[in-house]
Amino acid sequence: MKEYKKYLDTIKRAALFGGIDEAELESMLGCLGARAESFGKVEYLLRVGDSPEAVGLLLAGSALVIQEDYWGNRNIRGRIEPGQVFAEAFACVPGAVMDVSVAAEADGAVLWLNVGRILRTCPTACSRHSRVIRNLLSDLAEKSLASGEKLTHISKRSTREKLLSYLSAEARRQGGTEFSISFNRQQLADYLSVERSAMSAELSRMQRDGLIRADKNRFVLK
Repeated sequence: MKEYKKYLDTIKRAALFGGIDEAELESMLGCLGARAESFGKVEYLLRVGDSPEAVGLLLAGSALVIQEDYWGNRNIRGRIEPGQVFAEAFACVPGAVMDVSVAAEADGAVLWLNVGRILRTCPTACSRHSRVIRNLLSDLAEKSLASGEKLTHISKRSTREKLLSYLSAEARRQGGTEFSISFNRQQLADYLSVERSAMSAELSRMQRDGLIRADKNRFVLK
């Protein structure tokens, strides 16, 4: 039995394989040289300087895409949840060197997919393979939009403006003024490129000013 068999439900739900018939999925995974690998908490799945030749599909656990400078200052670029892919932009460009790392937050597993086999269609040019390519392009486009959105947040002048920009975007995305975010306070500070203490103080002031109600990672916009 293939080592990824126990994660088939997660794989089937992944956007990368959207539109792929369940009966065809296993042969598709074989075609793409799928290889599962377990990892532990705080373990690095990829590091700055790596030149990945495979796209990662998270099967279990969670991970952060981070940038760290020489002194250990960290900036969070994004979070990866089960069913999401990562490193595709680097893997699709031969020899591209990563300027970010992917670090696990908890024990989990990843499925590595040979990017060369994704980009080179089968001799029969099967429709399922073409669909995976379209799904991959869609994922790259979504991440490009997400990067642009983050740039909008961090380009604001003050910590309050950055928080308001981020929280407004989350409210729109989640369709309501009450929502939870995926980051804890330190991670949110790293994502918005602000000091945690300054951000926490600003959140308290925003609550006193009647703009928000906050409880850990739960927010209500008022």
